[in-house]
Amino acid sequence: MANKRLDGRRVAVVATDGFEQSELTEPKRLLEEAGATVDVIAPGDASSIKGWDKKDWGKAVAVDVQLDNADAGRYDAIVLPGGVINPDKLRTDEKVLGLVKQFAAAGKPVAAICHGPWTLINAGLVKDRKVTSWPSVRKDLENAGAKWEDSEVVKDANFITSRKPDDIPAFANAVIEALAAA
Repeated sequence: MANKRLDGRRVAVVATDGFEQSELTEPKRLLEEAGATVDVIAPGDASSIKGWDKKDWGKAVAVDVQLDNADAGRYDAIVLPGGVINPDKLRTDEKVLGLVKQFAAAGKPVAAICHGPWTLINAGLVKDRKVTSWPSVRKDLENAGAKWEDSEVVKDANFITSRKPDDIPAFANAVIEALAAA
C-alpha cells in the first residue's frame, strides 16, 4: 500500500443494495487506514445497504449519508464499487449521475471498479478516456467511446478504474496516491 497519509481527506463511496462486498469494504478499510474519512452514500432513506458476496447476499453496511443530502463539495474523491446489481441500479439514478458529474467536473478523483464504470457510461464521462472494467463491461465502454485495456488499474487524468476484486489493493493504492497528490 502507498505509504501516504490522508488525514483531513474525505471520500464518498456511492452504492446501493447488491454492491460487491469486497469492492466496497476493502477500499473503504484501506482508505480509512491511510487516514481518510469515508462516507457510504446511498439513494433512499435506508440506514444500511446489503452487499453481494460472490454468489449470495453478503453483509449489510451502514449508510452514512443519504444521496439527497450528499454534497460533492464536502468530498475529495468518489468511489463506485461494482457488483452487477448495484451499478445497474445506480446508472439509472439521475441524482447519482449528477453527483458523479460534479466530481468529474471539479477534477476530483473518480474511481470505479468491476461493473462500476457502467455509471460512468450513463453519466456521459467515458468518451476518449482510457479505462478498464470487468471483461463483460468492455463492449459497453467501447461503444460509449472509451479506450478499454486489460490492466489491474488504469489511470486517465482524474479517472481510476480497475477490473475485479483481485485488483483491490492496486485500486485502493491508486486512489490513495491520487488523494495524496491533490
